[in-house]
Amino acid sequence: MGSSPWLATSALVAALAAFSGRAVMLPPRASATSEQTAIPDAATMLREVEAHQKQLDKMRENYTFRAVQTTRQLDSSGKTKKIETEEHEVFFVNSHRVEKLVRKDGKDLNPDQARKEQDRVNKEVVKISQPGYKSPEEKDDITVARLLQIVAFSRPRRVSLKGRDTIAFDFAGDEHAKTHGRDEEALKKVSGTVWIDEADREVSRMSATLDENYHVGFGLLASVAKGSNVVFDQALIRNEAWLPTAITLHLQARAFLVAGFRADVDIHFDQYKKFQTDAVQQPGATTTVPETH
Repeated sequence: MGSSPWLATSALVAALAAFSGRAVMLPPRASATSEQTAIPDAATMLREVEAHQKQLDKMRENYTFRAVQTTRQLDSSGKTKKIETEEHEVFFVNSHRVEKLVRKDGKDLNPDQARKEQDRVNKEVVKISQPGYKSPEEKDDITVARLLQIVAFSRPRRVSLKGRDTIAFDFAGDEHAKTHGRDEEALKKVSGTVWIDEADREVSRMSATLDENYHVGFGLLASVAKGSNVVFDQALIRNEAWLPTAITLHLQARAFLVAGFRADVDIHFDQYKKFQTDAVQQPGATTTVPETH
């Protein structure tokens, strides 16, 4: 599922290695004799999400937006000992996300830094624009068919999230599932909830928690601690494209033999703009203002 929030679960391990909002149940319908529309099963909904992905990827290429990341390094008692911020311009090329650093710790890049960053971005765009290009993440992409073999879904329910009808499912990895690669192995060790927009069949939120310690590189390079978690949110922008609005990550890890690394990472996305003036936009479309997290 390219560009899907399921990659966030491996971010809970891979990003992890490199260093929530509420849902309200809808009330019963007024008529005692009427019944709510049956809730589709998780397999059906996830296959529909996957089927929409290519169309969504194309729509995303019409937009540019801002990502502001705040990383709070924590001490052993959970108190903040260091804060770092980065601001990026984000856009998509050939279904791949490109990020250009523009500010760090509240300061614009100096001319030399800005030139080097632009050169890096230019090279990246050329690389990913090549026909048939696949990123390392895509090569390990997890299809819905594989996902359903690794993760079990339960407690389907209809809820309201951000004012929209949404279907929520809880999920948990199957520790006995046969897996291939780091991302699939990571899925066995997480549990959480996924919220799928009922009208658009897009994931609007996903939360995932690591249920047991996870070792990368046989534990020599990194070890991610049980309890690390990630929340991913996206929203319908301009009544046209689903784009990320926030990612919140709590990380406890030991990286490169350095013990006790703990951090809270908050990424907020905003300033959505049309990137291509000739893109098709639905009449009367307006920008959706994301919720504050």
